[in-house]
Amino acid sequence: MASLALRNLLHDKVRLAVTLTGIVFAVILIVIELGLYVGFTQATSCLIDNSGADLWVTSKHVPYLELGTPFNERKLYQVKAVPGVADAEKFINGYTRWNRLDGALQTIQVVGFNPDAGLGGPWNVVDGSVRDLKTPDGVMVDEVYKKKLGVSRIGEVFEINGHRARVVGFTRGIRDFTTDPYVFTSFRHAQDYAPLNDDQTTYILVKIEPGADADEVRRNILANVKDVDVLTSAEFSRTTQRYWTFTTGAGIAILLAAVLGLIVGFVVVAQTIYATTMDHLKEFGTLKAMGAPNSYVYKVILIQAAIGAVIGYTLGMIISGFVVRFAQPAGAPILMNWWMAISIFLLTLSMCAGAALVSINKVTRLDPATVFKG
Repeated sequence: MASLALRNLLHDKVRLAVTLTGIVFAVILIVIELGLYVGFTQATSCLIDNSGADLWVTSKHVPYLELGTPFNERKLYQVKAVPGVADAEKFINGYTRWNRLDGALQTIQVVGFNPDAGLGGPWNVVDGSVRDLKTPDGVMVDEVYKKKLGVSRIGEVFEINGHRARVVGFTRGIRDFTTDPYVFTSFRHAQDYAPLNDDQTTYILVKIEPGADADEVRRNILANVKDVDVLTSAEFSRTTQRYWTFTTGAGIAILLAAVLGLIVGFVVVAQTIYATTMDHLKEFGTLKAMGAPNSYVYKVILIQAAIGAVIGYTLGMIISGFVVRFAQPAGAPILMNWWMAISIFLLTLSMCAGAALVSINKVTRLDPATVFKG
């Protein structure tokens, strides 16, 4: 049965090439659109997801990360006194201006944290060290934003909001969905860069003690610290993602593009597989005239679709890998990981099987006598 399906596919090389081209096109389209959507959503909350914090203490009614409202840092000591809190650190995230050496200005997001703690700092550091941020005016940026910021090497000196800033390291893959680069620095320097009063912070990151109940710690913080909200990292991440995805036009546009990619991919695959089946109607009529039951013919068509799906998926993913890699230096947040690859494979199989079912409906009504007609 499998050999018959394979011979049917290989019988007409041109038709096979057209079928595979349709599947490959669908796979690439799905990878790009789905990758953009997932990359966008994860980019909106990457600071939260990689902060290492269990809880985020914010001002009241903060809808998303970038809209943090400053509050007095005395609340930090109140949080630290709550039972179950292992550590708590101040954290700043705010927009400001970066002065390039050529005089051009660039909007950036300053991220201020305690370099001596393990909360809120940069990840995927490829040059330099987080400890270097303790040096006077030290900042760290991502490689992908070197050109935008006018940075070429470690040691270069720039200005952020009128204050000196020296590049001490680079990260890889830390992108902001707004394309305004993250610039990591110590909390003290971030207060000048943001700017923020010396006695203020925008967030407090909390690490709870091993074995402590996060909900209980949260309730205790709310009971002891006034005018704050307390969210788990997962809750704050979802809140930020939902805001940028569904409240702004950008997120909806990317989501609709991902859905459109799925629809277009299915239509392309359905059309090509249907055309392939129609080209072999006489062969299927011969099988039915020889006494082959419909179930046998159906299996042959489904196996043909599965073989096409596997080959098309493999070729599509190889090409998509180059597309994703090419897009990274440009700052496009196209995400591809193992679970997405598996999901797209299953989706490709489903699309091909669904397209085959459309063809099966035609074969079901096929009169075996047509094979004897001229």
